[in-house]
Order: sequence, then structure tokens, then C-alpha cells
Amino acid sequence: MAIVERSKAQIEAGRLLFARDVDFMLSAVSLETLPPARLPEICFAGRSNVGKSSLINALTNRKGLARASNTPGRTRELNYFNVDERLFVVDLPGYGYAKASKADIARWTKLTRAFLFGRASLRRVFLLIDSRHGIKPNDLELMAMLDETAVTYQIVLTKVDKLKKGELDKVLVKTEAIIAKRPAAFPEVISTSSEKKNGLDILRAEIAALA
Repeated sequence: MAIVERSKAQIEAGRLLFARDVDFMLSAVSLETLPPARLPEICFAGRSNVGKSSLINALTNRKGLARASNTPGRTRELNYFNVDERLFVVDLPGYGYAKASKADIARWTKLTRAFLFGRASLRRVFLLIDSRHGIKPNDLELMAMLDETAVTYQIVLTKVDKLKKGELDKVLVKTEAIIAKRPAAFPEVISTSSEKKNGLDILRAEIAALA
């Protein structure tokens, strides 16, 4: 498995980054309302209800920073967060939620696609996958889009605390097999739990290296 060890210095850099000021900036509903690309950016993408907002709150140790909800499809804009004037974190609209109107889905998809393809300051897409369900067709569609445009993305498994003993290893093997031949996929998969705090130090260190 492609697991990269982090030094104590890297882990500490990640801790310090998210221990500083993290502020909600704005919700962009169009390319025209995006903030100037004056800092490096990373974004979180994934299916509706995969846990993007919960992960942002857990990373920053702030319960209400991102609006977490049990209602799929709640995030309908590109939500921007400013991390200590060093990095912008972007929470993208979830995809794959069938109850949203076709017009809404089309609008979100168009905005997300334009953002991913045209944002020069975007350093990496962290693609969240629910560890209980694995990579789904919607995820493969986004991965193919990112491969096509050479936007680097890294798989982050969420909710690993919900898995039974031994299941995570199987999920990791299957996930790594899927991304092995994908040109824009970062080779390491990060396993996380927002509730139990698993893997957050590794993810913080990875993000800090991009800031």
C-alpha cells in the first residue's frame, strides 16, 4: 500500500496551520463571485453526504465552521474558507443526489466543472469517498474529468470508524487498484474519521505542504 510516513516536523506544521485563524469567507454561486486567486487553494469534492463539511470542521477543530447536515445536497455553492492567510479551502457542492432538481444539478455541475478546469491556483482536489461504499460511478466520472485536465486529486476515505475490523485493508487495496493507472491520481490514499479523529494529522500535514 502507498503509505507515506510523515516526520514529526510535517505533522507539527499541519497542526499549527489549522490551529491558527480559519474563517469562512464567502459562498460563490458563479465564477464571477469567486475571490481573487491570491493564495494556493485546495478543495474537497465528493458525493452528497460523504462528510465534507464534517471533515472540514474536524480538521479545523471548529464545530460550526462548515455547515454539516444529514440532508444530502445541502451544499449548493463553492464555500470558501481562509486558513491563516496562507491557503484557501473550498468545499464543493456534493454530487450524486437524485432528489435535487435537474436545473440545480446542471447549475452546480457547470460551476464545479468551470472551477476545476480554470482555477490556476488550485493545488489539489481531495476526493472524499465513503469507506463503507467505496468508489461509485459518479466518483469515476469526476476522476475521468480530472485525469483529462491533469488536475491532481487524492482519495480521502471517510467514516473509517464505521468499518468492521479488517475491512479497511480490503477497501484500501481495492481503492488503490482503481487509482493505480489514473494519470492525475495521487498515489497515497488517506483514511479518516471525523468523529474519532483518525488520519486527521496526516491530512493536515499533506495540506500544509501545499500551503
